[in-house]
Amino acid sequence: MKKTFNYLVIVLVSMLTFYSCSPETEFDESLLIGKWKSGTEYYRYDFSGTGVTWDTADDVTEADGQAFTWTLEKSELTHIHIMETGGTGVPKVYTVTVLNTTTLSYKDDFGKSYTFTKTN
Repeated sequence: MKKTFNYLVIVLVSMLTFYSCSPETEFDESLLIGKWKSGTEYYRYDFSGTGVTWDTADDVTEADGQAFTWTLEKSELTHIHIMETGGTGVPKVYTVTVLNTTTLSYKDDFGKSYTFTKTN
């Protein structure tokens, strides 16, 4: 019985070691800079870690869009939407799955996926 327990512990430790060492995809945040479009929804990411989002279906232009700050660490993209009434921002966290010169794809914690095409 003791031998079986020792083998079980070794297997569990090995599994945890391999799981914790699995590589996490890292994306180049400079590829994020620019304007992205999905249908009528737009996001603009600036070098300063700021940006703006708007939806032309709601008759909102880039000048009137909602400001946000962003960070990209490895594959975790965080938007903090700045509230006009003040207070703390509203964070939204996504996992980036594709980021290249033409395509940005990410998903939220609920499994909903978003895909954008670079417009400039």
